[in-house]
Amino acid sequence: MQVQVKEVERVNWSAIIVVVFGTFMALLNSSSVNVAIPKLMTVFGASQDSIQWVLTGYMLSLAVVMPAAGYLADRYGYKRVFIIALSLFTVGSALSGLAWNVSSLVAARVIQAIGGGVMQPLSMALIYRNTPRNKIGTVLGIWGIAAMAAPAVGPTLGGYLVDYVGWRTIFYANIPVAILDLFLAFTYLEETPSVVGKEFDKYGLLSSSVGFFCLLLALSKGASKGWTSPFILSLLLISAVALTFFVIVELSHPEPIMELRLFKNFVFTLSLVITSVISIGMFGAIFLMPIYLQNVMGVSAMKSGLITMPSAIATAVAMPVAGRIFDKYGAKIVALPGLAVITVTTYMMHRFSLVTPFSWIIWLLVVRAIGMGLSLMPVTTAGTNTVPLTLIGRASSLNNVIRQVMSSFGIAMFTTIMNTRQAVHFTNLAQGVSLSGSQAAGFQAWMAHISQSTGWTLGVAKVLGLAVVTKHVALLAMAESIADCYEVAAGMCFVALVLCFFLRDQRPVSPRLSS
Repeated sequence: MQVQVKEVERVNWSAIIVVVFGTFMALLNSSSVNVAIPKLMTVFGASQDSIQWVLTGYMLSLAVVMPAAGYLADRYGYKRVFIIALSLFTVGSALSGLAWNVSSLVAARVIQAIGGGVMQPLSMALIYRNTPRNKIGTVLGIWGIAAMAAPAVGPTLGGYLVDYVGWRTIFYANIPVAILDLFLAFTYLEETPSVVGKEFDKYGLLSSSVGFFCLLLALSKGASKGWTSPFILSLLLISAVALTFFVIVELSHPEPIMELRLFKNFVFTLSLVITSVISIGMFGAIFLMPIYLQNVMGVSAMKSGLITMPSAIATAVAMPVAGRIFDKYGAKIVALPGLAVITVTTYMMHRFSLVTPFSWIIWLLVVRAIGMGLSLMPVTTAGTNTVPLTLIGRASSLNNVIRQVMSSFGIAMFTTIMNTRQAVHFTNLAQGVSLSGSQAAGFQAWMAHISQSTGWTLGVAKVLGLAVVTKHVALLAMAESIADCYEVAAGMCFVALVLCFFLRDQRPVSPRLSS
């Protein structure tokens, strides 16, 4: 069967607007829900373990549906599948706002994730189908504004809505935007031909669903359950068997659900490797920042969002600039300086302490974010540009699945490092606390003063004083453990920098492919 896809001669901005709206809405919701978790625990009287399924269920559902996005779009048409996915996301948002307990909210979030998990891979594929290859960097840079602005606005907006309006509005706010985007999609998206005669890869879909589900569940629960626990080891074993079977099926199936043969493409594979390393080092470090700000520095969730917002805006501003440079000169000339900036600034973040000025934190995050804006999109686009247009949907699905897995792996890895190193630092710091000398004498005097001013006995005052000292030592230990994580993250970013030297800039391939 001969499949031909005609490359457009100019940018279809109407279609790009549809994609930007969908991307912004999905990412905004993902980032704003996180800050509502404490409120949801109170409203539903739920435990930490049960309420985390509001986030975990969404993440796992994304991993299950993402592999099938490219196949579904090829088989049934990109416009039709995008509209169905956007409709599911809208229905899931409405049901999430109507949730009456944790179980109903988790179920609604799964519906949301099915829609969002299909929309995310299709967004990049639709951009490629509506943009000439010589303009793709510029358009992806503009699309990146929405992709980065949403995580910037999400935590702050979510914190405001939870505190002053109500947690349900986090989900209801999606509905008018989604309805507008549905109207735009019906009006401006052009349907692609359905490729009939494809044999459905049911075993590939089943094995990928089981494999990625178990893998991401193990990564998300490993730190809390214990990496050597029977539960986690069983999940990892099932995942290994399922994914091995998945690879075998995909390499032998005439129409695989995920086109693993794309790994034969050196530039595409190298870009995926670099993106994976960046996802571990860069996004794992992003995960640590709210923990540092809220647990160590003691700021509120909303203030934490305000502190990190300038950095996300800086990334959004840098991405269109990177896109224009990419279109003219290729990926390496912009990605290498960007990765160098990320590596240096991430390493500098290991000097954060309990008394680091907020102005310094914001400035360093902004500089680091500019490096992110300069590097991430060009590296991804350099690989995708070497893929035939007929396989862009499959390449985008593959890219999104791997990035989801690697981001989850990074979070799990840094959580484990942080917990392990925190225990080590606490022991070392506690051994350095002396109950003799001038500092101990000052402490005794302080306890005596508290006892006299409050009427407590000296023994009670000393117990409370020791509790204060212990808490301070614990905060110092957490700060130092996060510093250790940033050193590891800097090392990962440096690996990505070295690999980028081997990334070849080449002309985009022909949009025609025989299959």
